[in-house]
Order: sequence, then C-alpha cells, then structure tokens
Amino acid sequence: MNDSIAEQFLEISASRLEVLSSRIDDCLGRLTHEQLWWRAADPQNSVANLVLHLCGNIKQFTAALTNSTYARDRDREFEARSGHAPDELRQLLKATVTAAATAFRNLPAARLPDVIHIQNNERQIMQTIYSTVDHFAQHTGQVIYATKLLAGQDLGYFAHLSKPKPKA
Repeated sequence: MNDSIAEQFLEISASRLEVLSSRIDDCLGRLTHEQLWWRAADPQNSVANLVLHLCGNIKQFTAALTNSTYARDRDREFEARSGHAPDELRQLLKATVTAAATAFRNLPAARLPDVIHIQNNERQIMQTIYSTVDHFAQHTGQVIYATKLLAGQDLGYFAHLSKPKPKA
C-alpha cells in the first residue's frame, strides 16, 4: 500500500472521529441529566448508554491497536439506567477519542494490513479502523436524532448547506 495514501487514511479516520465526537459533545451539552438517561422504551438505549457503549468500543479497539489491555464489560454499557452526569460523559468521550485519534496518527502506515484480535475476531487493522469509525458514525446519528427530539430544536450542524446562494 502506498504510504501516503495509508497516512491519509489514518489522518482522515482520526479527524472523522474528532468531528463526530464534537457533535456528540454538543448534544451532551444541550441535554439535562434526565434527558441524557431517557428511554422511549426499556429495550432502547439512552443517549448516555450510547456514549458509554462508544467509549467502551473505542477503548477496546485502541487497546488492541496499541497492544495494551482493557477489560470491557459491554453488557454494563447498556444496562446502566442512571449515573454519569453530562459533563462526566463529555470528559470520558473526549479522553477516549483523543487517545484513539492519537493512536491512529502514531500508527506506522505499514501496520495497516497487520491482523489483530478484537471482539473474538481476527481482522486487519485497516478494516477495524474503518468499522470502528463507521460504528461511531452510526451511533452519533442516533445521539443527534435523540437530541433533536428531546431538545425540540434543529442543532444547526448543516445550516450552511441550506442557505440560498446570493444572486449575482
């Protein structure tokens, strides 16, 4: 693989996680503690559950990538019904994403085809990065949707795309 393309892939992946994380951070700042833990029905996830889940997933992947250990309790991420305040979740998310983005940026491009063991699977690092960022994006969409419902407002992330262009 061309090192330049591989380095671009790593930078794009790190940057994408940071952008998505900033949107979740913004959502957490708009929600009350009660809204953060609200569920429409018991089998659904609250915004807080989704953040805990994303942090667990990213920490697990970062640990595999950096050959360190992380004991994840995935079920607990979803079982929680209260606990962390919005600011605590914001700090946890920021620290987790910062560590992952740093790991991506420090990863030698030549390691992308290497196979690592994660979640009872053997996968190439590049495939795992792609899946991890995609997973993060999907749950970010859920957090944004829930925040729009709970806050009753447009979050304005794409307002610049809908503005009419001035006539010449």
